[in-house]
Amino acid sequence: MKSSLENKALDLFSYLFMAIFSIFCIVPFILIISSSLSDEKAVQLTGFALIPKQFSLFAYEVIFQDNAIFSAYKTTIIFTVVGTILCLIITSAMAYALSVKTFTHRNKIAFFVYFTMLFSGGLIPTYLLISKYLGLSNNILVYIIPALVNPFNMFLLRNFFRQIPDSLAESAKIDGANDIYILFKIILPLAKPAMATIGLFYGLSFWNEWFTATLFITDKDLYSLQYLIIKVLREVDFMNQMNQMQGVIVNYVIPTNTARMATAVVTVGPIIFVYPFLQKYFVKGLVVGAVKG
Repeated sequence: MKSSLENKALDLFSYLFMAIFSIFCIVPFILIISSSLSDEKAVQLTGFALIPKQFSLFAYEVIFQDNAIFSAYKTTIIFTVVGTILCLIITSAMAYALSVKTFTHRNKIAFFVYFTMLFSGGLIPTYLLISKYLGLSNNILVYIIPALVNPFNMFLLRNFFRQIPDSLAESAKIDGANDIYILFKIILPLAKPAMATIGLFYGLSFWNEWFTATLFITDKDLYSLQYLIIKVLREVDFMNQMNQMQGVIVNYVIPTNTARMATAVVTVGPIIFVYPFLQKYFVKGLVVGAVKG
């Protein structure tokens, strides 16, 4: 009886703690959405609030002032989806090869991959390689090709593959299966948690990409969403500073703060809808893949 009461008390405390923790996680999102729907002048006078102050869509009008945002959305969705799929294929193939114990040179290749985590060629050689020798300037592939393999993700996936019994691959080889068949028909179906985890890492990396556009993209139709948002915010800040310096009197307040909140809503939205579908695999894939080095 006493044990039963203790269990109920523990369950009640756990549910209460998770409810409070969930509220602390949700409140910032509500604050961001509310602030993005508020009037800039009201925000400057009274600060941010959970309920919109003097409801206004002016911040969103500034962001969606032309079709550039829709073009950036399309470009970002394309290279995020295509890039994530290609990265998963290439990373899983490399991870599988380095996890096979009969592969003679796997340790040497793993060292070269690990070496890239410690040292890089630098910004200027990278720029020359991509723009001059690969000719990827103003090409959507510039977002994808240089990021096809992330060493950390590859090692994480390799460690997960090591947990799969070798007998499965050996029995398939006895039946005449080659390595490609083993990878796609046996290994990857068993590695869904790890693949979902790696896919989430790659997807977030592509979705948040902006620096590549700064270096290699001048075509407005190929701007990434994050780069365009940064560009819009810089223009808003510049207009606000120029008005203050010149003492220009305008009939409206430039939405500096509310525009930042609106951009957060615009950019974070799609990821919030994708994450719940992958969350159930995330922890399992991350933990199991990190058991062995």
